[in-house]
Amino acid sequence: MNGVAGQLSAAGMSRTEAAAKGRLFERALRAMPEGNTSRFPLRGYYVPGRIEVLGKHTDYGGGRSLLCAVEKGFCLVARERADSQVHVINARSRSCCVLALDPMLQMPDLQWCTYPATVARRLARNFPGARRGAEIAFLSDLPAASGMSSSSAFMVAVYLALAGINQLSDFDEYQREIRGLEDLTGYLGTVENGQSFGTLAGDHGVGTFGGSEDHTAILCCRGGELRQYSFCPIRLERAIAWPEGLALVVGVSGIVAMKTGAARDRYNHASLSARAVLQAWRAATGRDDPTLASAIASAPNAPDRLRNILRLSDDEEYGAPALMSRFEHFLDESTAIIPSAADALVSGDLEQFGSWVDRSQSGAENLLGNQVPETIALARSARALGALAASAFGAGFGGSVWALVKAGEAREFVRAWASAYRNRFPGTHQARFFSTRPGPAAQSLAL
Repeated sequence: MNGVAGQLSAAGMSRTEAAAKGRLFERALRAMPEGNTSRFPLRGYYVPGRIEVLGKHTDYGGGRSLLCAVEKGFCLVARERADSQVHVINARSRSCCVLALDPMLQMPDLQWCTYPATVARRLARNFPGARRGAEIAFLSDLPAASGMSSSSAFMVAVYLALAGINQLSDFDEYQREIRGLEDLTGYLGTVENGQSFGTLAGDHGVGTFGGSEDHTAILCCRGGELRQYSFCPIRLERAIAWPEGLALVVGVSGIVAMKTGAARDRYNHASLSARAVLQAWRAATGRDDPTLASAIASAPNAPDRLRNILRLSDDEEYGAPALMSRFEHFLDESTAIIPSAADALVSGDLEQFGSWVDRSQSGAENLLGNQVPETIALARSARALGALAASAFGAGFGGSVWALVKAGEAREFVRAWASAYRNRFPGTHQARFFSTRPGPAAQSLAL
C-alpha cells in the first residue's frame, strides 16, 4: 500500500500516519471476498475524524466553528456487486451486515450497522435509480465514541463508496440540489439527523438533532490548517495555517460519547433548547428568522431584546433560567470567543488564544452543561502541565479534550497527562492519549 500512503502524504498527512493508513488498507483488502476485479474494480476511500477546536453546539444554530480534520479515520475499500445488496464488513472483527438499497429498509440489530443502514436507506429514498450494490470492507484507527465524529466519518465513508459506485453526481436529483462540496456536507448532515434537504426527502436518521459541522470538517478541511466556518448556510470564513512547532495532543477520556440512548437524549437536549430559544424569539417578535444566529444579527439591540424575552419565558419544558444559559453560551461562543481566538492565533499571541479557549471551556461547564468530571479534569490538568490551551470538544457528556503544546514537548506531555488522568480516574480503561496535527479531508484513493 505504498501508493496509498504516498497519496495521503501528498494530501497533507504526516508520513508516519500515512504509512499506518497503508497498513489498515492492506487489512481491509484482505477482508474483502474474492471477486471479479476486472469487471468490478476496487475503490479506496480515506475519511478522517475531526477536532472541534472551538464551536461547542453552535452549528445547528447557524453559528461558527473552528475546525480541523484529525490524522485518524476510516480506511475503506469497496467493489460493485452484481445485485442491489450492500455487504459491509468490519475487517477487525470480520462481522458483516447485509443491507438492501431499499427506502423501507429495516434497521439491523447489530449496533454498528445502524450507520451504513441509515445511509443505504436514505440514498435509496432520494435516488430511486441508485440500485447498484456494493461489497465494502473497512478498518478505523479513530477512537469510537470519543467526540471525534467516528459515527459521522463512518457514514460519510459508506456514502462515498455507494455514491461512487452508483455515480450519484450524474443523477438529476443530485444536480438539482447538490451543486458543490458545501451542499454535499449539508446533505450528509441531514442524512444523519433525518431532515430533508431541499427536495431530497428526510428519513429516520440516527436520532440526533445536530448540524453539519462534523461533515464539513470531514470533507472540507485541509492538512496543515484550521478552518473557521459559519453554518446554515455553510460558509468558509477563513483558513488559518497551523503554527510551526506546535502539536495537538488528544486525551480520550474513556467516557463514551455515544449518539444513542441516554447520551443521545442529553445531546438532543442542547439542540432542542437552542430551538426553544429561537421559537421564543419568533413568538415575541413575529419574525421568521431561520436560525438563532440570524435572529441575533437582525438588529444591534437583538441580543438584549432576546434576553428580555427569555426572562419572561414560561416554557414548561426548559424554563427561563435554562433558556437564558443556552442563549448566553451560544452568543459568547459564536460571536466573541471564536473570532477573537482565531485573531489571536493568526497574530501568534498564544497566551491570548489560551485565554479565549479557557473561556470556551468555562462556558461549556457552566452554561452549556455538557461536561463530565473526567473532561473537566483533563482540560484543567492539561493547562496545569503547561499546555498553551486546552478544551473539551464534540457533543460532550464524555469524549475527549485537545491540548496545544510545543511539538518538541509532546511526547513527555502525553506521558505526564495520561499518568495524571489515570491516577485520578483509575477505572477509565478505555482512555487513550496521542499527538496529532491537522490532517487532510476525505480522499478517494487509487488502489
